[in-house]
Amino acid sequence: MRSLEEFNQVRLLIAAGMNDCAVSRETGIPRKTVWEWRRGPRIWSRDPAGSSDCGVDHDFAALPAAPYSYLLGLYLGDGCISRHPRTFHLRITCDTKYPAIIARCRESIDALMPKQHAGIVRRKERCVDVSHFSKHWPCLFPQHGPGRKHNRSIRLEPWQEAIVYEETEEFVEWASHYDAGDREGRSLAKHQAWLAALPCPVLRLDGSRPLPELVADVRAAIDA
Repeated sequence: MRSLEEFNQVRLLIAAGMNDCAVSRETGIPRKTVWEWRRGPRIWSRDPAGSSDCGVDHDFAALPAAPYSYLLGLYLGDGCISRHPRTFHLRITCDTKYPAIIARCRESIDALMPKQHAGIVRRKERCVDVSHFSKHWPCLFPQHGPGRKHNRSIRLEPWQEAIVYEETEEFVEWASHYDAGDREGRSLAKHQAWLAALPCPVLRLDGSRPLPELVADVRAAIDA
C-alpha cells in the first residue's frame, strides 16, 4: 500500500506538467499506478490509520465537486444506504423513462469510486436501482442514519457546503432548463400536464405570497 506522502508527491509532479513515465522514473512508483492516480483523485487517504468509522482519513477537498454534488442531490432525494456485514450498500432509485439521469448517476459514482463500477438492478414498475457497495459511503454522505431521511434533520457538513457552493452555477444552469423543457427529465410542461390529468381538485400555492394567506387558502380548500 502506497503512503499518503507518495500520493501527494505524484499529484504535485502531475500538476507540474510531467508525464506518467517521467513521474514514475522520479518517484519509483509504477507507471500504471501513476496513470490511475492521474485519472481520478482519490477520495480517501492512502494512510489506513484513520480516525473515521471506515478506518481511513478522508481528504474531502479532493472530491470531484460536480459528480459529488450531483450524487448528493440524488441520494438526498431518491437514495438510501444500508448496512451489510462488512460494507455499506448505496442505492439510487431511478425511473427508466430517464436513461440520461441513470447514466449520469453511474458516471458520478464511478468518478468517486473508480476501482469498482456502479451496477444496475431492475425493480418493478419501470424503476431501477443504481447500486454500489463500499464501506466509505457513510463517510461521504454523513446524512445517513437510522430511519427515513424525511423524519430527521438533514444538515450539510461544512465540507459538503463548500463543495456544493463550488458547483452552484452549474446547478442553476441545469435548473434553468426546468422552465424551458429542452432537456430530458422533469420540466414545468410535464408537471402542468400531470396536474391537469389528476382526477381531484388541485390547490396551487405561490411561495411569493405571505404565509398567512397560504394557510388561509389551505384551510378553505379543506373546508370546501
